[in-house]
Amino acid sequence: MTDPLPAPGPLDDLTAFHRLAAERLAGFEHTTVPDAPGLRRAGVVLCAVEDGGVPSVILIKRAYRGRNAGQWGLPGGRLEDGETAEEAALREMHEEIGLAAGPGDVVGRLDDFPAASGFAITPIVVVLENPGPLAPNPDEVHSVHYTSLRKLTDDDTPRWVPLPDGGSLLQMWLAPDWRVHAPTGAMLWQFREVVLLGRQARVADFAQPDWTRN
Repeated sequence: MTDPLPAPGPLDDLTAFHRLAAERLAGFEHTTVPDAPGLRRAGVVLCAVEDGGVPSVILIKRAYRGRNAGQWGLPGGRLEDGETAEEAALREMHEEIGLAAGPGDVVGRLDDFPAASGFAITPIVVVLENPGPLAPNPDEVHSVHYTSLRKLTDDDTPRWVPLPDGGSLLQMWLAPDWRVHAPTGAMLWQFREVVLLGRQARVADFAQPDWTRN
């Protein structure tokens, strides 16, 4: 009699990841940027789906027009009057790439990121086991991409570039020609550390390149 195969781990099975993410985010005390004059708020979605059977997170390259033209990002956008960050993030994801998610698909959130553009960005973590087809809005999205959970946990994915002031700049190397900086890179790094690796990590002080400030 052969031994049973081990159950797939959370990096290779979306249902297992869903359980792990819910558990770890339930125990994570996220930070919120306090209201201040001139502060604007936005919500984005770290949306986990299967891509070719591989648990992955969706990223977008923004359209080459308007705010953040041509930059890597997460589906999401600014809050409308009366919206919560979660409501705005889910609405914007549907408007930008056509995926519908409700409160039951949300497994938690990470820290607000105080972007140099004047936005406090709230990352919402969503798992969609049956997302349906993508429908990118060409006015907002140039292309849609996936990065696997395993790639996010690779030791060589986060790299730190020294800055003249003695600090360092995070680059998330998701492919040879694909480097993602803060704010998006910072949120991906915290997702990696807190949700995938079970570590405590904060990102509010991460440096941003000047070209992300628009």
